[in-house]
Amino acid sequence: MNLGIDAPVQPSHLAILLPALGAVVTLVLVRRSSRLAATIAMGASFLGLFGACALLAQQVEGDVARSPRTIGDLALGGGVTAPLRLLVDDWSVLVCVAVALVAFVVQTFARWYLWTDPRYRQFAATVGLFTAAMQLVVLSGDLVLTLVGWELMGWCSYLLIGHESEREKARRAAYKAFLVTRFADAPLLVGIAALAVGARSTDIPTVLRFWLTEPHASATTLTVAVLGIVCGVLGKSAQIPFQDWLPDAMEGPTPASALIHAATMVAAGTVVLARLLPLVQHADHVRLLLVLLAGGTTVVAALLAFFQQDLKKLLAWSTVSQVGIMLTALGVLPVGSGPDTAITHLIGHAAFKALLFLMFGWATVLVGGTVVPRISGVVRRYPELRRMLAVGFLALAGVPPLVGFVSKDLILDSAAHHAADGDGPALLGLVLLGITTVLTAAYAMRAWLIVHHSTVLERRDDRESFEDSYSVENVGIVELFRDSPQVDEWGREIPVADWVASADHDLEPQPGLLPSTGLLILSFLSVVGGAVVASPLLDLDWQSPDWLLIAAALLLMVAAALLVRVASLGTTYGDASERLPQSWRLLASRGLGVDDAYVGLVVRPVLALARTVASLDARLDRGVEATPGLIRSLGDRTSGVHTRRPTSGLLAVVGGVLVVGVLGVALW
Repeated sequence: MNLGIDAPVQPSHLAILLPALGAVVTLVLVRRSSRLAATIAMGASFLGLFGACALLAQQVEGDVARSPRTIGDLALGGGVTAPLRLLVDDWSVLVCVAVALVAFVVQTFARWYLWTDPRYRQFAATVGLFTAAMQLVVLSGDLVLTLVGWELMGWCSYLLIGHESEREKARRAAYKAFLVTRFADAPLLVGIAALAVGARSTDIPTVLRFWLTEPHASATTLTVAVLGIVCGVLGKSAQIPFQDWLPDAMEGPTPASALIHAATMVAAGTVVLARLLPLVQHADHVRLLLVLLAGGTTVVAALLAFFQQDLKKLLAWSTVSQVGIMLTALGVLPVGSGPDTAITHLIGHAAFKALLFLMFGWATVLVGGTVVPRISGVVRRYPELRRMLAVGFLALAGVPPLVGFVSKDLILDSAAHHAADGDGPALLGLVLLGITTVLTAAYAMRAWLIVHHSTVLERRDDRESFEDSYSVENVGIVELFRDSPQVDEWGREIPVADWVASADHDLEPQPGLLPSTGLLILSFLSVVGGAVVASPLLDLDWQSPDWLLIAAALLLMVAAALLVRVASLGTTYGDASERLPQSWRLLASRGLGVDDAYVGLVVRPVLALARTVASLDARLDRGVEATPGLIRSLGDRTSGVHTRRPTSGLLAVVGGVLVVGVLGVALW
């Protein structure tokens, strides 16, 4: 296939269409075979990754089609046109590759993780459609195409979060995510409509050119439109005041969580604002509000992450905080600055957060859960988890030279530089980002100490198991099935690989061992991914870092980590949060009671109003149904009063009318 610059099919088209095509083929052609569904879904995802890499190669070589056509122009009426073109530039190509890579790794992991799930086919298809929607948002050069991808992601997230629909918690989490994001999307629709009507086009370059250069463009209209778009972004990215839906989304399967939290959905808001960044920069009040809300979210979410008793929810609140860092990075940029610092963190976050979620999915299979008592000491019992979990937490904490350190340092340096120039939002963002950097190191250290801890109870069990090995009758049946390795007839331990190979396969087996290749790729990128700053595709000042700022941040991080380590000593599960009041931990696990407040302030009044309206409607229905009978009864009662004979007065009136009529005709 010729993919030259004038070809009708471009790599940008393939990156979007191939995952979607795989989803459609999986749903239409596959009925029961999970193996065939996995083959199609993984193949389509790999081809989508190939298309993204081809697009990257074209971009580097300089022969890429900058504005490929899609289905042609769309007339919206009122003189507004929608060219429906894509937009390929430097940073969007990098994000496209990151999304495609994470989606492919998630598909391969889901093939192992959900192999016995009877609805795996639907899950794999939804992941493919979700990936295509995100790629459409990333490569869109038209507000209508952006809106299509944005809404499609909302629907797919609802399906993925509620995948285990037989569970009430999963259904509730899916409803909540859908309703909250839909509520936040209403102002976004208004903002997009205002921008398009003013520019008479939905083409993004045309919209930017009109609102930034046209002397008749209303500054008030621009502020209101950008405010609406920022509201939609805050909702999709789970920022204050919409932050509570994302931790509940953990009810979805782990591969879905990895996709939503790492490279799609919550990162889509950063992409949209990066595309419309010049408009945000010209709306000063909106820019300040963005820094205040996103920066405040980074701090609050990092605090809540530290208190979580379920480490998967710790990762969820961590995502809320990290996305807040991206949005704050956009907010601190004054007029004329590009979004490259935020995009760098988006790419790095996609790698290490997907790695952490998938590793916790692996740990869940091994120990049966991610709550602290169950997952404590997991890397001691299963050393194969140690290295990749360590890489993920180090990158999350921002330890040099991993990718998290590089991207966060660039953001801090950018905020400090603009704050020194007297920019108010940049100064506010610098303070909030500095606090978040320390808190991130604290909760990452806490999580690592938990998974690496050898508890008192485990050491006691090990000693008792050694002593009881001489008398089989003293070994509890629960401990025997839970902790004992597989042994042969002489009591010698059988290696896991040999046991898997010789097991009785009455049920359809999982296809091979854990797909660790994708996890190793994510680990490698988490370590060396910071080198992307040297790419010619990003405009970053990485060669002149502020060493004093770096040293101060690292010293504060080390101090926070040491404090957490000291607090963890002597605790049952190596959990430093045990030193804090239990009421704080319970409040944090409930998300500061936002759900309860929402129920009290919104849900209960709405339900009461609905019950009142339903009661009035029922009474009105009963009244309408009773009306014919009442009229009939009234007629029966009044019929006896009438004699059924005309009265003399009525005859006189009728006669008078006839006389007047005759005289009128005769005299006319």
